[in-house]
Amino acid sequence: MLAIIAAIILAIAFILELTGKSYNELINPGTLTTLALLLLALHLAPTGKLRWRR
Repeated sequence: MLAIIAAIILAIAFILELTGKSYNELINPGTLTTLALLLLALHLAPTGKLRWRR
């Protein structure tokens, strides 16, 4: 689920980069790319999937 959201955010960042637009100082292609990479890292992290084996 997080990977799908990250893909959508990367697509928005790519469109903003192509058009050369940004909204406010906060929403720009660099910020959206960083957010998407964070979501991908959370998706790939093994949180909640670790099981202790003996």
